[in-house]
Amino acid sequence: MQARLGIRDLAATGLAALLLAAGVTVGIGAASAGPSGPGGSDPALVEPHDDPFYRAPAGFESSAPGTVLASRAVTVNGLGLPVPADSQQFLFRTTDAKGAPTTAVGTLMVPKSAYAAGARPLVSYQPATDSLGDQCNPSYKLRAGTEGELPLMMQALEQGWAVVVTDYEGPQNAFTAGRMAGHAVLDGIRGAEALPGTGLDRVRTPVGMWGYSGGGLATSWAAELQPAYAPELAVAAVASGGTPADMAAAARQIDGGIASGLVLLSSTGLTRAYPEMLSLLNDKGRAMISEIGDMCIGDAVSRFPFRHLNEFTISKDPLSEPVAKTVLEDNHLGRLTPKAPVFLYHSVLDELIPFATVQKLQADWCRGGGQVTLYADAASEHSSLAVSGAPLAVGYMASRFAGAAVPANCP
Repeated sequence: MQARLGIRDLAATGLAALLLAAGVTVGIGAASAGPSGPGGSDPALVEPHDDPFYRAPAGFESSAPGTVLASRAVTVNGLGLPVPADSQQFLFRTTDAKGAPTTAVGTLMVPKSAYAAGARPLVSYQPATDSLGDQCNPSYKLRAGTEGELPLMMQALEQGWAVVVTDYEGPQNAFTAGRMAGHAVLDGIRGAEALPGTGLDRVRTPVGMWGYSGGGLATSWAAELQPAYAPELAVAAVASGGTPADMAAAARQIDGGIASGLVLLSSTGLTRAYPEMLSLLNDKGRAMISEIGDMCIGDAVSRFPFRHLNEFTISKDPLSEPVAKTVLEDNHLGRLTPKAPVFLYHSVLDELIPFATVQKLQADWCRGGGQVTLYADAASEHSSLAVSGAPLAVGYMASRFAGAAVPANCP
């Protein structure tokens, strides 16, 4: 019983404890240099809303998606130590959920050692940002030394792969807006490949995409959109774990439970991409959106446990309202098929994202001609698989980068 409660508490705090434990062996083992400032923090660090680097320049809308608009060298920190990689951040042009130009920021880390196995691969890692404030975004947390999923990124860096991490929710922090996330991930890869002096082989660079939970949502959307939106990218592998393919099903499972703040975060994030959903709110809902407006996941889940979405709406079943159904359908994975081979990993006992929904996602992608391997884990719950499944994701990408035959277990 204690282990189960611990996992649920972990889900409520965004994987922090498990990933910190992983960092003891992964993050520290990889870091060798001394701190760049007190506690390893960047002395010039300010939150994104106060940082001019994040501001889109005039006329950026006319540039092509993926165009780098600004760049700067940064230090990535974890557990009080700098990551031994050449790191830089870049502002780039991307596309929002409804097709309008917008911007996002990416962080590229390139190992200092040479890569002996040919062209150095690039892995786009999507953390489970799951938040509404820009201080929760990875570009800020990687510099501040507070990015809980850095130990997982380190597993890719230790392979000699470059890693790019994108603030895929965009400047409005539109959590769970799948098309926004997918576009930003793909344009972040484009931007990373275009940066000078990285040693990457431009569009010929072998690319992997990897993420878990909210990061799996962004990863899977990028995989679905890539054939039409960024066909020039050489995507060799996709690894997506704990993937919320059907957000309505996930919302119904989480609603009213200890992690119900996730449903409110998601609903608020979607209103930023789809303001038509604001019509469903009652006075209590408008107050909730104002209060939750820039919270990170831990704050929101702690503040809003055991709440029901319909407390905040004019409908007893808001997910069944026409406007919500239209938005949720627009953000439902499985309507397009990735061209790249995909590794899905999911806990059979997942208490947040129903296992049946990832089985349906695999079936939909396989029906469309995709190459999809699904690993069903019976010894984990949602958050623990983020750590225990990481070596499987890394192994899958390594095999694809090495040109091994693609395993698939399509039903």
